[in-house]
Amino acid sequence: MNLLEVEDLRVNYGHIQALKGISLNVKEGEVVAMLGANGAGKTTLMRTLSGLIAPQSGTIRFAGQNITRIGADKIVRRGISQSPEGRRVFGTLSVAENLRLGGFTRPPAEIGASCEYVYKIFPRLYERRAQLAGTLSGGEQQMLAISRALVTKPRLLLLDEPSLGLAPLIVRNIFQVLAEVRNTGVTILIVEQNARMALRLADRGYVLEVGRISHEGLSHTLLASPEIQAAYLGHG
Repeated sequence: MNLLEVEDLRVNYGHIQALKGISLNVKEGEVVAMLGANGAGKTTLMRTLSGLIAPQSGTIRFAGQNITRIGADKIVRRGISQSPEGRRVFGTLSVAENLRLGGFTRPPAEIGASCEYVYKIFPRLYERRAQLAGTLSGGEQQMLAISRALVTKPRLLLLDEPSLGLAPLIVRNIFQVLAEVRNTGVTILIVEQNARMALRLADRGYVLEVGRISHEGLSHTLLASPEIQAAYLGHG
């Protein structure tokens, strides 16, 4: 069953068309990777799905309901949560306070259990729970950003460049945790410039080029494609 359906989505910044009629779907329980170079429109897509940008036209359906023009807070309540590009943690608040803020749409009695859940998958955050988020390393901040999104108990987790600026060892650790998260039944749409890591995690992938989807297919098919290898995978 399709959990997310996007049909002919168009988004403008003034006179610049950032998304030029995108259509895609994400099935429940699936991990889907969205690949593309800088400026392709990946973050614009994620921000539109989160309700932070209003599209000019097109339709977004989640769990069969049209969510195209509802507010970002209502989208979180519906079951979509985003870990944004650049992490954007609240630097002057502690790790624990960041997590509790992430759960603002949840009943207060349930937030504690959600925090315990993310502490189990990111034990380092439990060790740092009283520490100000702004003093964490880049990798720890990324763990916190993902955990803050997970505290909402989303059906669909949107991840925007989770490996950006991180050391390879930290990236591997984060992707291992994401594999565990998907095994709990959370559906994931991941935007990622580390195409090889993203496709190894994902079931399927799309390639976005200058606001349009140029390729789509099963992850192993995209990994084996000479065109995709030349453009996004290099020789690693």
